[in-house]
Amino acid sequence: MPLTDKPTINRALLISICTPQFKGEEAESSLAELARLVTTLGFKVVGSQSQKQSSTQKSSVLGSGKLAEIARLTGNKGDIDETQDLDDVIDLSAMDAVQSENLPFGCADVVVFDCDLSPSQLRNVENQLGVEVFDRTGIIIEIFSRHARTRTARLQVEIARLNYLAPRLRESSSGNNERQMGKGAGETSLELDRRKVRDQLAELRRELVSVQDELKGRRKQRSELFCVALVGYTNAGKSSMMRAMTGSEVLVENKLFATLDTTVRALQPMTQPRILVSDTVGFIKKLPHDLVASFHSTLAEAQDASLLLYVVDASDPSFRSQLEVVHHVLEEVGVDDIKKLLVLNKSDQLSDEQQDALMDEFPDAMMTSTRDPQDIKKLHQYIVGVAEEEMIEDEIIVAYTAKGIIGEIRSSMSITREEYEYDHIKLSVRSNAIELARLKKRMKDL
Repeated sequence: MPLTDKPTINRALLISICTPQFKGEEAESSLAELARLVTTLGFKVVGSQSQKQSSTQKSSVLGSGKLAEIARLTGNKGDIDETQDLDDVIDLSAMDAVQSENLPFGCADVVVFDCDLSPSQLRNVENQLGVEVFDRTGIIIEIFSRHARTRTARLQVEIARLNYLAPRLRESSSGNNERQMGKGAGETSLELDRRKVRDQLAELRRELVSVQDELKGRRKQRSELFCVALVGYTNAGKSSMMRAMTGSEVLVENKLFATLDTTVRALQPMTQPRILVSDTVGFIKKLPHDLVASFHSTLAEAQDASLLLYVVDASDPSFRSQLEVVHHVLEEVGVDDIKKLLVLNKSDQLSDEQQDALMDEFPDAMMTSTRDPQDIKKLHQYIVGVAEEEMIEDEIIVAYTAKGIIGEIRSSMSITREEYEYDHIKLSVRSNAIELARLKKRMKDL
């Protein structure tokens, strides 16, 4: 059953598995992020459990004692033997948001693991606990499913969701061994369900190729304009910056993955030629591979950009590791030689001493707050300056009889000087080489 078809669950217990490769501050930070992900779905985090393991490959994921303790917290609804010894204790120290008092019997009705679980692990744990179990990928895909708005994002998310769902399909209790008649005769209900998913995936991929071709055409039309792409970790403040820089009514929420669809708007105050700003999907640690692949077309805006603004939440102590995630994902997409600027956002949440320390650490970065108009003005000036570096200057002579040409020049180029003669106007303009070549060709054909 699709995750989105399941009823809302209110109380979530988070599980962290610490391995030799994943422990300490990294595990605590990841668990805190999982709490934010779960909260984004509307769940209430009631507590967390952690256990040290050599790996996450055990069939039941956790030790028997820890499973028994979790079963108590979920109401002993599963197949756990209640007489076994409890060899682990509850650990609620990983997150400030989690209640620190002893948790009551049956306080949670869903369990969320901060790792990926195989289909068999998921089934084993659900059978033993008797409640619904999610892994980290399942939670992220559910958030993407709820937040996708455009046709492209919905197609991409649905492909990722079905890829995740296919190996986790199970036989219905009423038809485990029954064979279906008619089309697909001899197949079990599970085999039919899996074939249906494969057919859906094939159709979605065909539709996505068609949509991507349309988007590619639109990007090609914009390719002659200077484009700035906002990239960064989810909830770093990219959408707030987009709104401040363009005056557009883009969605701004203090939630993870509030933006999944690429939005493109013109930089304000308007420049000639226009400068475009695009707000891209945010990144996150351990982003499911299928979602990275699915969102390559969404991140194509970053590939086509003339300037990348790496937006980070400078008030978040973990922003350095988040920045590494952004670097890694953009490397996968193929963004290598594009000019970049690190933007240390949310400076209004930092003391003067903290700001000074960060600027010493990142001397080439820009410290900003989207709430400060002067910071936005400074960023605007920087962008315009970089755009002008790519422009070339030329002189164009336009006869007064050439209707429409002067208006076209004023709307698409920067005019630095005008001289009016008897039968023509002499203009000194700044623009990109492609736009100038097109204009000269058109004037030659008149």
